[in-house]
Amino acid sequence: MRPGPLFVVGLWRSGTSLLYTLLNQHPQIALMYEGELARLRPLFWIPGGKSDWPARWDFWNGALERHQIASGEIPARVRNLAEAMRVVYQNYAQRKGASVWGCKSPNYYGSVTPLARIFPQAAFIVIWRDPADACRSIIRAASHDTWFRKRGIPHRALFGFERMKEACDQLVRQGVPVHQIQYEDLIRIPAEVMQGICRFLNVPFDGRMTSLDEADRSAIYEGEHHAAVKSEKIVIKKARPEVLPPAQKAKIERYMRFWSRKYGATWPLPSHSQSSDQATPGLFERAKDRFAFRAMRALDAAVIVIYCFVPLALLRRYRAVKGQNQSSSVGREARSAEPISAE
Repeated sequence: MRPGPLFVVGLWRSGTSLLYTLLNQHPQIALMYEGELARLRPLFWIPGGKSDWPARWDFWNGALERHQIASGEIPARVRNLAEAMRVVYQNYAQRKGASVWGCKSPNYYGSVTPLARIFPQAAFIVIWRDPADACRSIIRAASHDTWFRKRGIPHRALFGFERMKEACDQLVRQGVPVHQIQYEDLIRIPAEVMQGICRFLNVPFDGRMTSLDEADRSAIYEGEHHAAVKSEKIVIKKARPEVLPPAQKAKIERYMRFWSRKYGATWPLPSHSQSSDQATPGLFERAKDRFAFRAMRALDAAVIVIYCFVPLALLRRYRAVKGQNQSSSVGREARSAEPISAE
């Protein structure tokens, strides 16, 4: 088994689920799907970790249930976060007899450098997508998934790309193994992309990595937004109607030009939708947007701390009430969308 984990990282709606599914087609690779135990680091602020860390982890995102990991397989006491991740992730890989273990999650975009510190022998695969297309996909996903309706998700995604770029450059300078691919290449020339990944991981290429046929997607969340990855073929989607609001589209284009001048022509790749306007964001706009991004990140961190320390009984009650409210809201939306009878 590899001494260190493999982490697959990319922003939301950038093809991380597709890449995960293709990687796990290889008999020597067994990654967990959005296990994200590393995000619950406060559970391990106390030496040895909180005694109920497996239950809190599963309550957070159902990672144990989705991967069919019984609580009896997990030691209640571990020394630290690294040991907890290693025990669970390696045991999951051993079921398959795989040597490559780890996890994929888009929520790791802001945790790349901490992960490299926790696991000095880790390797990273980073998938990039045109930020405008990622934001378009987020907006479309919001029509049938409440998570993507959260305030500021497109803003988090746009500036998450820059955060991830800065982290990747830092890892490369430090000599950490990083392999970067483009989502557009993954769906257009999957065999070439997956062969490159196999060379990076030093495992033989397996032709099944280019197909979704008979792939195991049992750990992937249910939802319409995962319909493509749960199909049997990798499909290049045709052009679709524009969904980006004009102001948001213009902002993305301004930042694309700004980042191209800052980082060079190799990142981000030119967007096919860029206008002839050559404007870039001014100092005030950049400061305001960066402040908003950091505030959202701080809020996300505060929520994690709450989930780590508030009694589980209260958290379960809160989630039950929230679920009832969401169900009522969905019901109202469905009824309002029903056609009026002409009888």
